[in-house]
Amino acid sequence: MLSPADEKKLENFLEYVKDNATVELGYPVAFDLDYRSLAPFLAYNLNNIGDPFKPCSYKLNSHKFEREVVSFFAEMTRAPQDDWWGYVTNGSTEGNLYGLYLARESLPDGIVYFSQDSHYSVRKNLHFLNMRHIMIRSQANGEIDYDDLRESLKIRRDAPPIIFANIGTTMKEARDDIGTICQILDDLALNRRYIHSDAALCGGYAAFLDPRPSWDFEDGADSIAISGHKFFGAPVPCGIVLARRGNVERIARAVAYIGSFDTTITGSRNGISPLMLWYTIRSLGLKEHKARVERALEIAAYAETNFNLAGLDAQRNPQALTVVFPSPPKHVCDKWQLASSDGISHVICMPHVTRQQIDELLTDIRQAIGEPT
Repeated sequence: MLSPADEKKLENFLEYVKDNATVELGYPVAFDLDYRSLAPFLAYNLNNIGDPFKPCSYKLNSHKFEREVVSFFAEMTRAPQDDWWGYVTNGSTEGNLYGLYLARESLPDGIVYFSQDSHYSVRKNLHFLNMRHIMIRSQANGEIDYDDLRESLKIRRDAPPIIFANIGTTMKEARDDIGTICQILDDLALNRRYIHSDAALCGGYAAFLDPRPSWDFEDGADSIAISGHKFFGAPVPCGIVLARRGNVERIARAVAYIGSFDTTITGSRNGISPLMLWYTIRSLGLKEHKARVERALEIAAYAETNFNLAGLDAQRNPQALTVVFPSPPKHVCDKWQLASSDGISHVICMPHVTRQQIDELLTDIRQAIGEPT
């Protein structure tokens, strides 16, 4: 039993979390889902060690649910029917590391190309894997500069390219077009290649957009990373990585200790995360997932329009949930937890975000810069 002082500490922390959740607009997390019905499973050590598609001697796992989760995302990403594999990760950084790992093992003489707007963890992953790499310029909207990519590829045609494509950049939610990238590779006759799709945020809803972005396996990707705690709203960091099975089999190793195969980055893996993702998928269904996307896009359009009406020069990429604008004073950024970089901030209109929150943020900004509200 906790002491009264420790009980009070937890109570205070819960109130702190509740209060700050109402003024969180700068990071891609969703608060509109309730997972408390899964609480009984916290009494057990669910460990998804090993390959989720292989038997394991440790029986307290949620591999059955994990297989359903990755199968759902395989369909969302139009994975090749008989040539895909995946697992639930600790987050998209792990998923990106996995994709780059498979790329390195497939093309050990390859060079990684990624844009300057790629997530900060990409360089760290490249350092871990000791992979040769070249940074490509970004366009003003955050999308990769295809002309710069083409010229860089021309210079190094002797080395197979490994393309790290952003399907929603961190600050501007720009999406690199895999179809355009594949056309460049085809034009240069670069047939030995690998494309990884970092779809951390957008992978949760890109399949529901019309027109559909060019980002998945059918468009040319060889592996895809998606976050589970972003659009799918899991209350703990997690993600999904999918890859072509032939590339995964290249790195698989049998491990007698666990009676399974080592095909993942980590050994022990969280068995609760797959349950959470499965719960969201099964309880909401495709119709409600699409409705959440439509609501979020409507709020993003509302925010962009009203920020511009207030003279804040807000911008948004097509079909994006992220609205970018000049950074307001620091105390406003701190209150609303606005992610900021190089003089710009953004709000990400996740499914739980309301018009009232946008209006209150706008009021705070106008008051801070001395304009009438």
